[in-house]
Amino acid sequence: MKKNILIKEQASAFLLVLILGTTGCATTRHDPRDPLEAWNRGVQKFNDKLDDYFMKPLAKGYQWITPTFVDRGITNFFNNIDDIGVTLNDLFQLKLAQGTMDAGRFIVNSTVGLAGFFDVAAKVDLPKHNEDFDQTLGTWGLSTGPYLVLPFFGPSSPRGAAGLVGDSAMNPISYANATAISSGLYALRMTDIRADNLSATRIADQASIDRYEFIRNAYFQQRNYLVYDGNPPLDQEWEEDIDSDSEEQQPDNQIDQVP
Repeated sequence: MKKNILIKEQASAFLLVLILGTTGCATTRHDPRDPLEAWNRGVQKFNDKLDDYFMKPLAKGYQWITPTFVDRGITNFFNNIDDIGVTLNDLFQLKLAQGTMDAGRFIVNSTVGLAGFFDVAAKVDLPKHNEDFDQTLGTWGLSTGPYLVLPFFGPSSPRGAAGLVGDSAMNPISYANATAISSGLYALRMTDIRADNLSATRIADQASIDRYEFIRNAYFQQRNYLVYDGNPPLDQEWEEDIDSDSEEQQPDNQIDQVP
């Protein structure tokens, strides 16, 4: 339970950083990372309508009828399945020590944790990690490419789209014999994720001047943050802005001090 609380606090803190970094900075200049802005805004509008009229009401209903401990168990179940892909991506990125931990986490939760419904591994110092194939491609040196909003899936990029394909190939749900079972599990997972992010969506809607720009900037910042394991290099444009601001703050008639 303490680990789950810690994860939520970290996610909230990261979201707050994104809000502080993107609000109040709305600009009409063209973002070179987004050459398909007209298309992307149209797709985001479609996704938003789909969310407003279908996913959000479904998520609220799911949250209302599902007891908290059941909701947590469902989230843990899908997180446990994701740990298969996390472990493989650890190995692809040569994070051997972390890969051993994540493999152990999957084994512990799959057995003692009853197919992952209980996050027992977190109680024995095997924390949850976030590794996906998009991050793997990034560590291999592949550029993210231009911003791309995908129908149904939302913010992405060419590298992100390839990452989705790779992650799907690592997910055992994709290989379920019955289409109804795999489709049902996928729908349950999407509903559970949407329900868990209802509050984060409200914060983004209220904090941003241009919601589209907010989501785009947040996407690139999050991907960069994950690829570099929380220590991304300073953005060159941001660094130039800081240097420019520092020069403007220097007094015009500064007199050198003689020691």
